[in-house]
Amino acid sequence: MRLPLPSAAASAAVATTAAVAAALAVLPGPALAAETPATSSFTISDPRIKESSGLAASRIHPGVYWTHNDSDDGPFIYAVDSATGRTVARVTLKGIGKPRDVEAISLGPDGQLYVGDIGDNRGGTWDHVWIYRFPEPKQLGDVTVEAAQFTVKYADGARNAESLMVHPVTGRVYIASKDENKGGLYEGPAELSTGDTNVFRRVADVPWVTDGAFSPDGTRLTLRGYFTARTYPWKDGLPVGEGERVDAPWQGQAESVTYTPDGSTLMFGAEGEGSRVIAIPVAAATGPSTSPQPGSPPGASSMTEPTVGFGKGALVLAGGLILVLGAKRLLRRRGN
Repeated sequence: MRLPLPSAAASAAVATTAAVAAALAVLPGPALAAETPATSSFTISDPRIKESSGLAASRIHPGVYWTHNDSDDGPFIYAVDSATGRTVARVTLKGIGKPRDVEAISLGPDGQLYVGDIGDNRGGTWDHVWIYRFPEPKQLGDVTVEAAQFTVKYADGARNAESLMVHPVTGRVYIASKDENKGGLYEGPAELSTGDTNVFRRVADVPWVTDGAFSPDGTRLTLRGYFTARTYPWKDGLPVGEGERVDAPWQGQAESVTYTPDGSTLMFGAEGEGSRVIAIPVAAATGPSTSPQPGSPPGASSMTEPTVGFGKGALVLAGGLILVLGAKRLLRRRGN
């Protein structure tokens, strides 16, 4: 027979409940807010798309988003209708080698889609990676297209990357490397060449990045990671300052971001079968700027890792759960 709840244990239980409630209160709520009928969030229904790792909004097909699988797929790019979540086209690329680790897609001002085969799950050991480019199809449907293939190397050595962004005005291609300590933003040549190796040079430090996108007018750059996202003013070919925090939704394997064609909304995607693409309205605020950090390349910009709202909330929640388990164990001991 269990004894009545001791006052000390009751106090512990109340304190634990309060701690968990406080933790839940600090967790961001965009994922819930984004589910309202006023937004354009959607679910990718195609069972073939199990590792959606990039997003690009079509400019000629309203409401359509281009995506692709991460790895272990063929040279395929999918067009998904956000109104239904269904695939309305699958493009097969020819004229290229076998893709290794496709991580990003971006639409350039030339009307062509750029696909970044830039991932390196071996920790940055490939001596080169590739970018594929092909015109966005004017008609939606399953089609095979000839694609250009560009060989890419980094000026400071091989590295893993998941983010490729084409500036919507200049057409310049940028890659953000993925590193838990200090990644880099790399600028490609003014024009990519199929005949020579394209050397990308580091121009800024970035935090942990899984994807990025320029605003349609080219004045902002948004970079996302697993827990957070930030938007930076873009000036003279560089991101400026620390940027503005964006309330990115918690999505687990958060792998993609793009702007809607009118620039009013950010679309956040994730890997997984039946994954959800969540719409978050763009804030108009601009964050403070900072000077480049010591040790940065000449002319480089500095983007520091922001305060991670979700990560902090998750730590508090984890602490609350530990208190719950401790209280339950205390009650079991006193009740036996």
